[in-house]
Amino acid sequence: MLVLDLMMEGMNGLEVTRQIMKRSPGTVVVILSMYANESYVLEALRCGAKAYVLKDSTADDLVHAIRAASAGHRYLSPPLSERALEYYIEKTEATEMDPYDVLTVREREVLNLVASGCTHAEIAARLCISPRTVETHRARVMRKLGLRTTVQLVHYAMRRKILLTDD
Repeated sequence: MLVLDLMMEGMNGLEVTRQIMKRSPGTVVVILSMYANESYVLEALRCGAKAYVLKDSTADDLVHAIRAASAGHRYLSPPLSERALEYYIEKTEATEMDPYDVLTVREREVLNLVASGCTHAEIAARLCISPRTVETHRARVMRKLGLRTTVQLVHYAMRRKILLTDD
């Protein structure tokens, strides 16, 4: 276990962390710093630090960080961890889920083949399923993507550049 100040004379804590990780990868590093700057925190974690504790944290926070890091977990001082969570929540709320991501592999295959102009019978033969199963998959794809016609399905596939070619 090594507790380092981020700013030290000679070599800074980030460089020490890098070198320690090269020479002794099993060493657990906890960075202690007065800097709450996101770039320092990210770089410390990239270098191999398991924890980043602000100097204005309580002694209990430092003890908690040391225990978490020695158990193999990452730890950020509460103001940093709260900001990280807020960022994650904002990113999650701002990002709409892409309906394409909820399609199964088989539904994606059917989407591609329908958009390529194959009939239900051709798709059934190619995928070794019944034409009725092809229709069920096509209907699910249309519903999940919010499409009503095969033309819309073809346009969707073209926009997404998901049409497979035999080339």
